[in-house]
Amino acid sequence: MLEIVLVLTVLVGAVALFVSEKFPVDLVAFMVLGTLLALGLITPEEGISGFSNPATVTVAAMFILSAGLQKTGAVGTIGFLLTRFGKNHFTALIVIMTGVGIMSAFINNTAAVAVFLPIVMALAAKRKIAASKFLIPLSYASQFGGVCTLIGTSTNLLVSAISEQAGFGAFSMFEFSRLGLIMFATGFAYFLLVGRWLLPERQSQELTAAYELGEYIAEMRVMEGSSLIGKTAMESNLGTEHDVTILRLLDEDRRVWAPYRQRMREGSVLLVRGKLQELMELKKSAHLELNAEFELADKALQDEEMKLVQVLVPPHSRLIGRTLKDTYFRHRYNALVLAIQRRGAPLREKLNSVRLQVGDALLIMAAQKDIDQLRADDDFIVFAEVPEPSLRSHRVPFAIGIVALVVGLAAFNVMPILVSAILGCIAMVLTRCLTLEEAQQSVDWTVIFLLGGILPLGIAMEKTGTAQWLAENALGLVGGLGPIGALAIFYLLTALLTESMSNNASAVLMAPIAIATAISLGIDAKPLLMAVTFAASTSFITPVGYQTNAMVYGLGGYKYTDYVKVGAPLNLIFWVLAVIFIPIFWPF
Repeated sequence: MLEIVLVLTVLVGAVALFVSEKFPVDLVAFMVLGTLLALGLITPEEGISGFSNPATVTVAAMFILSAGLQKTGAVGTIGFLLTRFGKNHFTALIVIMTGVGIMSAFINNTAAVAVFLPIVMALAAKRKIAASKFLIPLSYASQFGGVCTLIGTSTNLLVSAISEQAGFGAFSMFEFSRLGLIMFATGFAYFLLVGRWLLPERQSQELTAAYELGEYIAEMRVMEGSSLIGKTAMESNLGTEHDVTILRLLDEDRRVWAPYRQRMREGSVLLVRGKLQELMELKKSAHLELNAEFELADKALQDEEMKLVQVLVPPHSRLIGRTLKDTYFRHRYNALVLAIQRRGAPLREKLNSVRLQVGDALLIMAAQKDIDQLRADDDFIVFAEVPEPSLRSHRVPFAIGIVALVVGLAAFNVMPILVSAILGCIAMVLTRCLTLEEAQQSVDWTVIFLLGGILPLGIAMEKTGTAQWLAENALGLVGGLGPIGALAIFYLLTALLTESMSNNASAVLMAPIAIATAISLGIDAKPLLMAVTFAASTSFITPVGYQTNAMVYGLGGYKYTDYVKVGAPLNLIFWVLAVIFIPIFWPF
């Protein structure tokens, strides 16, 4: 009984840490792993088994295959062509959801959304439709597609591996497709008939207004006797003494953006960024004159030379968890970050010490050539004019053919998905769809470490009898409801957990309990496992339950309640569909 108490304590602690978001999910997973090993609840071999699990390796391989489609331009080209048919709100919604949904069935859905985001933003601007009308449907449609195949999302592969380990067999490539397509069609109809009216219409503002920079940027003139005369921006130490940045230096004979070594003169006009209190202190101490008539607008921060642009931190970015100072952002990218938007709220103070998170939107000022370099960097998604996709277009047939073979060989049971996926990764590199370095960088190691670290918790739950104990105690609540009631409860609990923590973590926690419950009820475990899988792969009520939801949060100008308003009815509909169709497709 002591072991059960210890595992339950670890379990509760893990859930609390996942929900609190105090630590990154992969670190929490390793904390769980370390605790289980230290308490002797699992052996070292069991502890590292998560990294050799077929699901973990297959997920890593799918990241590489997705990158092959991205780098060749296959996904971008298809998305770009599809959006050309979006002439109005209704048709644009159809092509966006269809395109990203189909792609998400065969490649990682965060990758599909990352490619579609700039295209959808450009389409919204071109058609003069609020981006908020498209971005939540984009995120949700990627989840609709992800539940249609085994490889559509890492959760499907994960529960399949748990099922196989427990002796109930792995899931086939298209085992999810019948219910997945029903959910896809239902979600599609929901947005066309109801959801699009529930979505807010928040027209795009100027970037300076969206990031609320009005009180943080001012224009000042260097007056006679100023201590700044004859000094460069570096020599003035404005950043350390006043936390103020000079964005532009303007004289009669020069106009310099982001000046470093240019010396200031009497009469120089400075465009400066900083907190109002800091700006006022600088005005007094350095003898500057504030231009009271200055009104901030995007045009004040850009011209033919310098541009304003938004960039998004995607899930696989190497910047996650690091600060701008850590990455030497200004010098490395020759770009200046003016503000950061996180979950719809702008951050404008002490930006260099802010640790970046998935979905953070950065307002950047940079020259066009530097913006082009940012666009080519996988650590960012750049929102500017979207050029015709080119990349390695001559390799597109190879990339599409390789992914088709990976899917086909697994679907027809020629070889396991793990084997075909690994061979597909090798083929991507050999055919030069990807370089070896790109293949290595394409893997989202946060997901891999999360899977490797959290899977042993499922082993500990089964090994110590914790899963069985939870199942037996849960039977008092669901046993009288029968198998259908148990299925409904498991779907609901998993869905609620997924809204507040990682979808993979919620699946790992619920799958062993579902198996133990099925054994206690004397029924097949597959229906309950399917309930866990579908519930964990479809998170609509919060912006934090799924990475694609977080990616569109700030960009759409959404509020937390927008997800509740649009997503809650959809989650209830999917719950009903699961309770009706899972027993039909996977009898007890």
